[in-house]
Amino acid sequence: MMFRVFRPIDIFSIFAMSHPRWTGVFPAAITHMHADQSIDLDATARHFEALIQSGVSGLVVCGSLGENQCLQPEEKRAVVRCALETAKGRVPVLSGVAETSTRAAATYMHDCAALGISGFMVMPPMVYKADQAELLHWFRSLAAATPLPWMLYNNPVGYHADVTPEMFAELADIPNLVAIKESSANTRRITELRNQVGDRYQIFTGVDDLFLESAILGIDGWVAGSGIAFPKENQQLWDLAKAGRWDEARALYRWSQPLMKLDTHVHFVQYIKLLCQETGLAKEWVREPRLPISGAERESVLKTIRTALAQRP
Repeated sequence: MMFRVFRPIDIFSIFAMSHPRWTGVFPAAITHMHADQSIDLDATARHFEALIQSGVSGLVVCGSLGENQCLQPEEKRAVVRCALETAKGRVPVLSGVAETSTRAAATYMHDCAALGISGFMVMPPMVYKADQAELLHWFRSLAAATPLPWMLYNNPVGYHADVTPEMFAELADIPNLVAIKESSANTRRITELRNQVGDRYQIFTGVDDLFLESAILGIDGWVAGSGIAFPKENQQLWDLAKAGRWDEARALYRWSQPLMKLDTHVHFVQYIKLLCQETGLAKEWVREPRLPISGAERESVLKTIRTALAQRP
């Protein structure tokens, strides 16, 4: 009798079969504010609708760009409820999970599940810089807290915790861990991940101005940031890349690149909200401790934005 020997990648693939395969553009939405820093749910809903109308495949709310860490617990749940009521099942809605304790994160996931959330984008522990063993334990604990699918947000640049391809191989037995938001700013990681775990995970890029380079290497999706200000062009860029229309994609990418770079600065929330204000989709108000940018910095960013918008395709 002959027995088939399964390579590790064959075993890995089994774990993702029972969950949806997320693909396409999943924009990271902002949380709209009034000038007094209270949440503007009406404006938030209108922006969600504009994103859905542009053809996106999903929504990510309460992420870093959504100012998760500055929102009160009840405010986060209100934003999730707003997204679900706006989407009405047309696209999956994911919420960022950015908490300082495992218990708080699990509670939040339970509450979002009760509201009808489609899944999650899980960040590493906030504030505390976990080591490798603690990181693996964090992600396993939160995976066990929900049956819903989730995406692991790897951003060592912003959060000083790196989930390596080898660690993703260790986590590959978690059935509901279905995707990676890869934001290391190292495009080598995409090939390293494919070589390490094949197609076990859906790989999303999370760095806007590395989108086209990442698309060439073979990604499944894009958690877009700056593109929420110009959603039609952003979706068109994705569609061109997926169709292999590289000359057209390069031209659109070159136009959008100065705007995309606004997503890679420490003031990325302020910059992208200002960009959204210039395209008529938002106001620039943010939640403290962030402050709207001012002076020479604001003038420089506005020059970049207005120069690009004057040449808008």
